[in-house]
Amino acid sequence: MNNILFAFGLTLFAGLSTGIGSILAFYTKQTNKKFLSGALGFSAGVMIYVSMIEIFVKARDSLEAVYGASKGYWITTISFFAGIAVIALIDKFVPNSENPHEMRDVKDMKEKDVSDPALLRMGLFSALAIAIHNFPEGLATFIGAIQDPALGISIAIAIAIHNIPEGIAVSVPIYFSTGDRKKAFKYSFLSGLSEPIGAIVGYFILMNIFTDAMFGIVFASVAGIMVYISLDELLPTAEKYGEHHIAIYGLIGGMGVMALSLLLTS
Repeated sequence: MNNILFAFGLTLFAGLSTGIGSILAFYTKQTNKKFLSGALGFSAGVMIYVSMIEIFVKARDSLEAVYGASKGYWITTISFFAGIAVIALIDKFVPNSENPHEMRDVKDMKEKDVSDPALLRMGLFSALAIAIHNFPEGLATFIGAIQDPALGISIAIAIAIHNIPEGIAVSVPIYFSTGDRKKAFKYSFLSGLSEPIGAIVGYFILMNIFTDAMFGIVFASVAGIMVYISLDELLPTAEKYGEHHIAIYGLIGGMGVMALSLLLTS
């Protein structure tokens, strides 16, 4: 039970970091693009490294123990790409104009007039899109933390960093359209709640059928989801916010820190 509560707490922290983005939008004069670019690259590095080096390997070990080496490896690989397919389908149903990963700059808040209903719609769609995206991310954080608390912390921090610009993406257009900071913060904050909800729903659905085989399939799918998020969302957003090399340095730094933490805890 303590492990479950710890995993849920990590998932809640990761999800509600959208509120940090909202606070940054209201209380800073402009977005620190270089810092955010490096942080997003770092988050991508952590998620890619931990997915390919740790999560995929643990999923393969679990499935090979049940199905044997050859069949277990096949199921792990199929599950990995199934996770990618699920998150790609979610992305496909989000209109490009309301995509929450389009760059938003804090200073834009002072350059546009309020009372634009199209911007309110954009902000609400961004909140809905982020809520949908965060659902599988919450499951990823939760399952990772239950299996390995240190791994769960790494995933939670990476996802929390990636949620900060999503908070900006929700807050800025809603503030543009309403002039109401409280409303903008509320929707930004609520969009992150789907992450712990994803953890709870996933747990109750899976808890009765959570065998070694099911764990391996879910874990491999989580690895696929995290790699897709990194390549499709984090790195492109990092590129938009800053220089190419800053994003890459952040990526390599995230991989290095993740590698070191795994070595120290092995």
